[in-house]
Amino acid sequence: MLVDNSKKIVIKLGSSTVVDKKGAFKKKWVTSLIKDIKRYGKGKNFVIVSSGAIALGQKYLRIKKKKIKLEMSQAIAAIGQIHLAGEFQKLFDKFRIKSGQILISPDDTEQRRRALNIRNTFDNLFKLKAIPVVNENDTTATAEIKYGDNDRLAARVAQIINADTLIIFTDVDGLYDKSKKIVKSITRVDEKINSLINNSKNFYGSGGISTKIDAAKICMNSGCHMFIANGKKENPIKRLLEHKIYSHFVPKISSLDARKKWIISSLNSSGIIFVDEGAARALGNGKSLLAAGVTKIEGSFDKGQNVLIIDPNNNHLARGLASFNSEEIEKIKGKQSKEIEKILGYFCKSEIIHKDNMVKL
Repeated sequence: MLVDNSKKIVIKLGSSTVVDKKGAFKKKWVTSLIKDIKRYGKGKNFVIVSSGAIALGQKYLRIKKKKIKLEMSQAIAAIGQIHLAGEFQKLFDKFRIKSGQILISPDDTEQRRRALNIRNTFDNLFKLKAIPVVNENDTTATAEIKYGDNDRLAARVAQIINADTLIIFTDVDGLYDKSKKIVKSITRVDEKINSLINNSKNFYGSGGISTKIDAAKICMNSGCHMFIANGKKENPIKRLLEHKIYSHFVPKISSLDARKKWIISSLNSSGIIFVDEGAARALGNGKSLLAAGVTKIEGSFDKGQNVLIIDPNNNHLARGLASFNSEEIEKIKGKQSKEIEKILGYFCKSEIIHKDNMVKL
């Protein structure tokens, strides 16, 4: 079984997995999970990505509303996060396991320098034999700058720390096909898999199956195995290993380096660059993107941000880190490289996106 061969394992727990319908922390279930980690975790590093801060905050404050304004939910999350981290720490302490808390915002994973800082923090926690408990920093997240769920956050963390496996424990046994049977193994997320998406959500959770498919894409592109399994039963890891009830997303064999895995796993693009057929062919042959091949851009972005490249037939060709900002590209699009310095008034690179900062899709 793959979990046995994994050295780094990320476990994602949804709100309904760690918080019951009355808003109380599921101590018994989490204790059974920790027992599984003790049993199967020898020589492995674990990360737990757990939701539940807002749910616990609502319980503590006796707030039963389903719809809460963003600014109020941020305050509730600030109160609930203390309770969430405290509950985990108390249970880990019982088993003499050290734990730490990491709160992450999208900027922390989507900006390369900050992503490297996060990776270093995880590495040092592993050296200290501590299990990081991760959550999105809901206290500062806005509707515009937000993961939206912890499935994608967990996948991004798995990619950044180069994890072997991500296990998403949820309230179902896996991904069901149209005849209500579990799809055991998925090697490609295509139209058939996308057609199985059910966007239903539970009371506390923010994501459905669609967010788990998004997470699977990130994992598969970065060489990480991902499982969707039932988190309602106790000893969930033991159950996953012994009963083999799950959906397994099998990653591609990736030759990409860590930097390119980070680029292709980006949550979204800051802008779009449209190219002509000649540039599309050049990119297909592994060349850099030059200004002469750019026909149009959409969005406002800075130098170094992740952008999507699209051909004349609206095919998504590649993702890459722009060497110029959007205003500069607007001025030099369609121009020859030798004209760039004169147009912009200063010496700069000739590539809009260098091949070393680009990943073909």
